[in-house]
Amino acid sequence: MQKTPDQWLDEVSPEKKVGLLKLFLGYAPGVGKTYSMLSEAIRRMSRGEDVVIGVIETHGRRATAELSSKLDIIPKKQLEYKGTVFQEMDVDAILARKPQVVLVDELAHTNIDGSKHRKRYEDVLELVDANIDVLTTMNVQHIESLGPSVLQFTGIQVRETVPDWLMQRVDEIVLADVTPQALEKRMKRGDVYPTDRAERALSHFFRPGNLIALRELALRQVTQVVDRSLDAYLAKENVEQAPAVRERIAVCVSSNPAAQYLVARASRMAHAIGGEFYVIYVDVGRDTDPKDQKSLAENIRFAENLDAKVLRTKGKSVAEEVAKVVKENHITQIIFGRSARTGYQKYLYLSAIHKFLRDAPSVDVHIVTQEAR
Repeated sequence: MQKTPDQWLDEVSPEKKVGLLKLFLGYAPGVGKTYSMLSEAIRRMSRGEDVVIGVIETHGRRATAELSSKLDIIPKKQLEYKGTVFQEMDVDAILARKPQVVLVDELAHTNIDGSKHRKRYEDVLELVDANIDVLTTMNVQHIESLGPSVLQFTGIQVRETVPDWLMQRVDEIVLADVTPQALEKRMKRGDVYPTDRAERALSHFFRPGNLIALRELALRQVTQVVDRSLDAYLAKENVEQAPAVRERIAVCVSSNPAAQYLVARASRMAHAIGGEFYVIYVDVGRDTDPKDQKSLAENIRFAENLDAKVLRTKGKSVAEEVAKVVKENHITQIIFGRSARTGYQKYLYLSAIHKFLRDAPSVDVHIVTQEAR
């Protein structure tokens, strides 16, 4: 059947079905998340896009207020709760307006009772599903799984959070970043909080050690999103090998207790070069004994405690399965343990290594002697 001109056009430039979610991520108040978001919104408006503000929190900052005044604002919804009137973003009004782009500040915000959704990120997902691009902001400490770490080094319990899976929905991420020293100067000038409040903040949450740790968490989150974007691109373009952007080191483990030595060795290698760390376990049906299962669980737990990403797979051939995992996850270096040194076991071991090298993409291979614990 011959295609119409419109069908050919759809194939060349398919109409997008959902909006894009772009997150401006920071590590502390005052790093410039909202200002950066507004700046992009104004640029997009100047190019002819229909851009509106769903909700913006200026926190009394003059520069932020000046930028927001240049954009159309969707009036907030008035909600009464326990005798007090609150204002929340009006999702239905935005959907009715149907802009191309909407700005939604403070993604982790909890809506007042009576709102359409309990959390603001749920509002955002509804807008994205309605094919509206959303620009939004959040500080890294609001990611749910980071709560215990943030509490440990800041002493502050973050109560408004977003689930970790939401980061998987982010299409683009921008790090709003200034050095802790520059942020301290902003604080002292009164650019972030009034001067009296700034002094208290600098001696508590905004201590240099806290800011450095939070900044590192934010940088890690950005790296993870960038890596997912790269993986998605490589999969879409059917590219087998990732460009050498960041090393990915993997180690193969079994139920052998000596595997923990390999895991520790691989962890040190990964951290020494700033690479990502993976642990691969192939279930070939041999670890059925309860004692082996217990030992395997201990090895996996040990790996997770060293921040390894554990990849489990099942098959008949360890070599074939590991080759698949290396290819799918763009591993750049792989570590195998050597425990069999003589006789037929040595022959089987070398045969498996050769089979892996035959099936795997280009990857550096390390053979490490396992030491008994």
